[in-house]
Amino acid sequence: MSSSFKSSSGGGGGSGARVIHQDFIARIRYSNALPPPAIPPKLLDIPNTGLSSGQYTTPGFASRLAREQPLNIEADAELGMPLDLVGMPGIFDGDESSIQAPSELPPVHAHDKALLRPLATLSRAKSGDEPVSFLRRTEYISSAVRRSTGGGLNPSGRPGGPPKKRPAPEADDSPAAIRRKIMREFEAGRKWIDNLATVKNPHSKRNIKVVDGFSFLPDLDAFPDAGAYVEVKFGNNPVKSKTKYDERLLNGALKPCEKSPAEEAAYNNAMELWERDPHNNSRPPPFMNYDFYLHENADDTPRFRAKFDVDNPENEEEGLYTARGESGPCFQFTRLRGYETTKEVEMDHKTKYDTQLFVGYTDEDDMEGPKAAWYYPVMQKSVIRPQRQKRIDLTRGLDADDGQTVVDQLEVTVEDPTDELREHIMKFKEHPRGWDEEEEEEDEGVNGADGERESQRERERAATSDEDDADGDDDE
Repeated sequence: MSSSFKSSSGGGGGSGARVIHQDFIARIRYSNALPPPAIPPKLLDIPNTGLSSGQYTTPGFASRLAREQPLNIEADAELGMPLDLVGMPGIFDGDESSIQAPSELPPVHAHDKALLRPLATLSRAKSGDEPVSFLRRTEYISSAVRRSTGGGLNPSGRPGGPPKKRPAPEADDSPAAIRRKIMREFEAGRKWIDNLATVKNPHSKRNIKVVDGFSFLPDLDAFPDAGAYVEVKFGNNPVKSKTKYDERLLNGALKPCEKSPAEEAAYNNAMELWERDPHNNSRPPPFMNYDFYLHENADDTPRFRAKFDVDNPENEEEGLYTARGESGPCFQFTRLRGYETTKEVEMDHKTKYDTQLFVGYTDEDDMEGPKAAWYYPVMQKSVIRPQRQKRIDLTRGLDADDGQTVVDQLEVTVEDPTDELREHIMKFKEHPRGWDEEEEEEDEGVNGADGERESQRERERAATSDEDDADGDDDE
């Protein structure tokens, strides 16, 4: 609202009057009355004994009053929420996956992402430079508007004229932007390694300082035959708790167990149900059993690790073996117990660097080569626990073994990989993210067909030359 009035400094002269314009802010209050309750309140007949008796002021008055009043609803044994277990797949076979949370969380809908914001961001109002129509312009908003508009001056400093357009920024996922970011990170890392005092701690702890720096590089010479590594976590301690760490766990062996035909058929059936109706059927958990093996003697651990050490000049000595089996010297691993998978996350060669990495560092004194921190890809993450399904099968009167043979002891010997396996491993050095096997098979098929046609031509030329020689003999 606005109003105008005249004021004069002297006595009654109209010429000295001046007009004063003043703005007023009108406060409008909107009522937000609650609607009446859908059910009328229940009136209770309470005897009026007065406050002197102390009946109303005791803590147990309200509790006693609630116990005395009967419920006006029919409260059955299930409290109005019947649980029908018939429609849940596998619930009577000991499979509780249908009533548990899925291992893979479903994606959040775009409309629900605003509800998942942290509480700290809810109280912060967005500060924008757009003018607000229902508020009075203050100095802060006015100064912000003047800064955004530049006071009506174009880039040349002259009033008027449209402002000069800036070039559109490149997309973050464009090859040029990605290349520029990578080069900027390499330049910053090179400066930090040369002068570690300039590295700032990203956290608030000021007493932490950089002691040494390493180049973060991929170890292309350490790929296994699968092209990536597997992370396996135990749900609990596999050995009895002790005061110190059991070094035998550094060299444990996990042997995958083959699935029985019944288990394979049950898993495939559950997968078909999930693919057919994912809303009413949850995805079956990964079904893989393992046998875990350990050394019986803790003294076998350093010998086994020395056998795998490529920098150890004595790694070829047979004296490192601690036992002798039917095939010769070996390391013996004894079965501890069986395990089953509770959670498993699988990646492929395209995404094995995106989720998690293994990192190991080497100093200049440890081995020949540069001092660096080497990272290794992870293509599968699993969490295992002691087997429970077999115990459930035993309580149901089923055969838990199902004809499978349990190996009580392993005899392990360390050998160099074959030439074919070494060639397959070295191929990951050229293609760290894998390659298309179908295209490779097509190329091999084309090369094989070309070679077969070439050999056919050689056979035809040889047959033609033989016929010419035979004609020459006849002429003679």
